[in-house]
Amino acid sequence: MAIPLSLCHPSMPPRLNHSVTSQLGLRTAGFLCWPLLRRAAILEIAAVTLSLTLPASANGSSSPNAALDGISNTRSWFQYFGDGFSIRIPPLFEDIMEPEDFSAGQTLYGDKAKPKMFAARFASPDRSEVLSVVIRPSNQLKITFLEAKDITDIGSLKASAKIFVPGGANLYAARTYRIKEEEALRTYYFYEFEIGGQHVALAVGLDNGKAYIAGAAAPQIKWKDDGIKLRSAALSLTVL
Repeated sequence: MAIPLSLCHPSMPPRLNHSVTSQLGLRTAGFLCWPLLRRAAILEIAAVTLSLTLPASANGSSSPNAALDGISNTRSWFQYFGDGFSIRIPPLFEDIMEPEDFSAGQTLYGDKAKPKMFAARFASPDRSEVLSVVIRPSNQLKITFLEAKDITDIGSLKASAKIFVPGGANLYAARTYRIKEEEALRTYYFYEFEIGGQHVALAVGLDNGKAYIAGAAAPQIKWKDDGIKLRSAALSLTVL
């Protein structure tokens, strides 16, 4: 069974009049996408059974534009704090949460809770570029009797690509990086790939049995101009 993660651009809703900073002052948790266009590609975080053949350059980059040295400084960007994570929001990106999603994950009169698809969801003004965060129990990604404490607990960088990169995608880069915390270094996995005309940068961290997945996506034709910004946004994911 696959877990859907829509990273492609949603359809254009009525324009918002407020900047992301002013909106975030009124909102404290996740964001939801607008209805997707028919032509929008749907990316999936596949189950362990998903088949993906990694290229020989899986530990490197098959595209000069996908190298991790193409990163911008995000310290001046607004920092959004979600449930167990933080992430930097690119300038002018807007919150695209719909009201009904604030109640996702809650039960009503004993009914089964509606799964909350997104923990955060932002988009550029024209909705062609999207930044999303998804939180999933690690045992949905890999069956295990032990609670995963680190991303390496569910597999190596190469093995985990079968979980996080859709089959048929063109994989440009796969990297491991670490962020210093108070007591130790936390490991993250990063993947950059293209599928269905969409270019995606994906960062994954894990803590206490929960996987935090940040994805930034845009049409391939826009990546040349905005790829560094979107890659930097995904890499700004921090598990708290």
